[in-house]
Amino acid sequence: TTELRRLESLRRDFVANVSHELKTPLSSIKAYAETLLDGALDDRQASITFVERIMEQADRLHHLILDMLSLARIESAQQVFEIVPVSIQETVDECVANQRPAAEAKRIELTAEPQQPGCLVRADKEGLREILDNLVDNAIKYTPEGGRVVVRWRSTADGKMASLEVEDTGIGISADELSRVFERFYRVDKARSRELGGTGLGLAIVKHLAQSFGGGVSAESESGRGSRFTVELPLA
Repeated sequence: TTELRRLESLRRDFVANVSHELKTPLSSIKAYAETLLDGALDDRQASITFVERIMEQADRLHHLILDMLSLARIESAQQVFEIVPVSIQETVDECVANQRPAAEAKRIELTAEPQQPGCLVRADKEGLREILDNLVDNAIKYTPEGGRVVVRWRSTADGKMASLEVEDTGIGISADELSRVFERFYRVDKARSRELGGTGLGLAIVKHLAQSFGGGVSAESESGRGSRFTVELPLA
């Protein structure tokens, strides 16, 4: 009975969170559309601005729905993973190349520091790329201009796992919030996260993907002193 109540509570919280996350962009889209219909269409510059805002909110809804579907498939074990030996070096190189424009736009130094370049892990290649993309994207979003984001990896002391770290010099996370960062829809800075386009599901996806590959994820941080996220995956 206790477990059923806990699951029912989780379900209610999830429905409430989803409703809130969908309501905000939809309300914005409706407001911009109504403004256009009320006469803003006659002002070319204003109409372009409002249409751009509608597109931004539609993109936000699109990313939110994709993240929700991805998380649902992972949690329900419906997503089929191709577990093969994957090179961390190659995956990191691809991720850094994709994220570099966003880093350069904020004058953030984005680097890879392999402590074991030839490290292979047992994982799904696309899944590992999604883990890295989420962690590096978050690090860039929450690191002020002129900061630094570093990706490191090596094998653990027991020789069974690979430790993959993404460290930043960002705003950090307070101790009371650190334990909740992997919860669905939990945001340390709600207003800023929405402003930056965050869905609140990225770290939950990272956690469930890492667990699906037989590993796990942890976080270390201090408010105002940056963060370090560590993913451990089985060595190939």
